[in-house]
Amino acid sequence: MTPTPPLFLLLLGLIGAHASIDVRTAAAMAAGLCKTRPTDLVFIVDSSRSVRPSEFEQVKVFLAKVIEGLDVGPNATRVGVVNYASRVKNEVSLKTHRTKAGLIKAVTKIEPLSTGTMTGLAIQFALNVAFSEGEGARVKSPDISKVAIIVTDGRPQDNVKDIALRARDAGIEIFAIGVGRVDMSTLKQMASDPLDDHVDYVESYSVIEKLTKKFQEAFCVSDLCATGDHDCEQVCISSPGSFKCACKDGFTLMDDGRSCSACSNAATDVVFLIDGSKSVRPENFELVKKWINQIIDKLDVSDSKAHVGLVQYSSSVKQEFPLGRYNNKKDLKDAVKKMAYMERGTMTGQALRYLLDNSFNPGHGARPGVAKVGIVFTDGRSQDYIGDAAKKAKENGFKMYAVGVGNAVEDELKEIASEPTADHYFYTADFKAMTQIAKKLQINICQDEDPCECDSLVKFQKKVEDALQALTKKLESMSKRIALLENKIV
Repeated sequence: MTPTPPLFLLLLGLIGAHASIDVRTAAAMAAGLCKTRPTDLVFIVDSSRSVRPSEFEQVKVFLAKVIEGLDVGPNATRVGVVNYASRVKNEVSLKTHRTKAGLIKAVTKIEPLSTGTMTGLAIQFALNVAFSEGEGARVKSPDISKVAIIVTDGRPQDNVKDIALRARDAGIEIFAIGVGRVDMSTLKQMASDPLDDHVDYVESYSVIEKLTKKFQEAFCVSDLCATGDHDCEQVCISSPGSFKCACKDGFTLMDDGRSCSACSNAATDVVFLIDGSKSVRPENFELVKKWINQIIDKLDVSDSKAHVGLVQYSSSVKQEFPLGRYNNKKDLKDAVKKMAYMERGTMTGQALRYLLDNSFNPGHGARPGVAKVGIVFTDGRSQDYIGDAAKKAKENGFKMYAVGVGNAVEDELKEIASEPTADHYFYTADFKAMTQIAKKLQINICQDEDPCECDSLVKFQKKVEDALQALTKKLESMSKRIALLENKIV
């Protein structure tokens, strides 16, 4: 029998009577398959005079070790630190550091304030300031957790009950850690329910590190795709505590949300990425808008089928309208006609990054599990690097079409386009010839070159039904003959 890994045993025996461990999560952590859910996390740390300098150093070590177990980043976990005593100091904002290394370095530089213990004031500051959008907190969403971890060793000199209730009502999950001669009733007034999971006590700062694993586990979400605990036919995409299925390029996700088909006239999210630089010129920009509407005319636009979004770029990027705003061709085409010409530069790389980070994001109307198509139009060489964004778009499963006119660089177009390049990249020297490109550009999720067996299956089914009918007739005929023979024998 294979011996149990020591880390797994450690996780199962995790940190005292209040720890509640999910075995699957522990196994995932042991196997290195654990991710942390997107979280806005703020540490609220007591540095009053009762906390000795050496003890405060141990608190900072605890903070650094918890941070080490997180997925830190602007789209993952953001971390802030509030230091308090008689006054409150915002040491680290949620928007300040985007890497673990930067965060941990900032934590090591925090100095104790060494005065009183105004815990209520600190919670109020966290609610009003640290968790504000101005300090880097994200808009309230079911996909983003708001968490505060309070570390204190004394009795507060102000009221904590009411302000903690307000913070919890605002959607902030509060963990309260007490050290030494802390007032336990105060911890319970601050913490979220269930209290067994949100209130912790340690005898001294020298052993606060033993809580590290608890908080790493608290933020851990097993990667169900990595553990194989899913039934996706082709592609599994992890999300916090869950997963969604997707399909390879040229296939469409079926209604069951799991299986894929190469032959389906299914829903599609289409985003146009349009170069509005000064080299295009106003009269040609009008031709570009007509070209967009030609392609829209070929789509099956509806609430359940094709959704269209439009982004214009030059030296900056502007979303004209997101996916799903207009679900009929008339409204879509009217919105395209109203698009104003931006002029200025050609930052195609920046526009591709916007497509990756925003246009195909559910927050901008994209639908999970739906095929994604990007159509990039440009008339010149990009003034920034496109390679990484172009590569990532295709790696993410987006079907990318690249259309160039005039001074567009064909090597850049080919770098943007999906494979096979010949079907996904188009070039013409003259804007007036764009109509021909619109005719050639076919947004077919079921690619022509894929061996689609749908018609064959229908024919096969018909043959089987015909054979069964013929067999049924033969059986009926045999039954009649047997009945006649039985009558003769009688």
